[in-house]
Amino acid sequence: MKPTFRLILDCPDRVGIVTCAAEFITRHNGWILKASHHSEEESNWFFSRVSVDARSLPFGIEGFRNEFAPIAREFKMNWRIVDSSVPKRVILMVSRESHCLSDLLDRWRNSELECQIPCVISNHEHLRGLVEFYGIPFLHVPVTKENKAEAFEKMVALIEEHRADTIVLARYMQIIPEWVCERYPTRIINIHHSFLPSFVGARPYHQASTRGVKLIGATCHYVTADLDEGPIIDQDVVRVSHTDRVDDLVRLGKDVEKVVLARGVRDHLEDRVMVHGNKTIVFK
Repeated sequence: MKPTFRLILDCPDRVGIVTCAAEFITRHNGWILKASHHSEEESNWFFSRVSVDARSLPFGIEGFRNEFAPIAREFKMNWRIVDSSVPKRVILMVSRESHCLSDLLDRWRNSELECQIPCVISNHEHLRGLVEFYGIPFLHVPVTKENKAEAFEKMVALIEEHRADTIVLARYMQIIPEWVCERYPTRIINIHHSFLPSFVGARPYHQASTRGVKLIGATCHYVTADLDEGPIIDQDVVRVSHTDRVDDLVRLGKDVEKVVLARGVRDHLEDRVMVHGNKTIVFK
């Protein structure tokens, strides 16, 4: 894979944004590999993701930042430049269920997910063997009603110690405290086993069965202080019928959950997701 720089930006929409950014890159003999743009008409806001062959430029990533800064100021951009050769550090958090965790670990081992996994944190011991099979440290942090505040303080200390860029809740069945959500905005990714916002909270498949739904699904979203209401990254569904029991819905739902979570995590790792309010723009 070619080493690339990813230019990610958003700003008030106006004439000349794409032209100036492209002219800057080509003026330095940069080779644009892919460019994606989107304009939100209602808010008059512009979004862009540009991938450049890093070897074609006469400077490194710091040089890019310094040289591009005047253009960013002119257009009032929120922007960043990312070196794709530096993998993001991802901490996985789990409870007892293994389907999402095992899927992510297998994709990671087969280089489908370009990242480093410094550790897995769990509030139960059940999945230690699976995690250690992949050669990844398994950290057990029990959570009870009595020690929840202390437990999450310990988990945040571990997240900081391992320099995590992203935290993925791979069916971690604890509500993340508000202060933790606010500490890591758009850095905590969750999979909810329901087609949000239809069935929020616990036992969504039981809720779906009682309601007699004909579609069930999964939602990958960023975690915010508002439970299950964060910006949505990806979703998918599977058709069901009145003949399906709750355990059938759970079985079918697990397949959707792991695929949706993997897609959402991959898009995040490849800097394809941009958050605008409570909405996302996902460049495929």
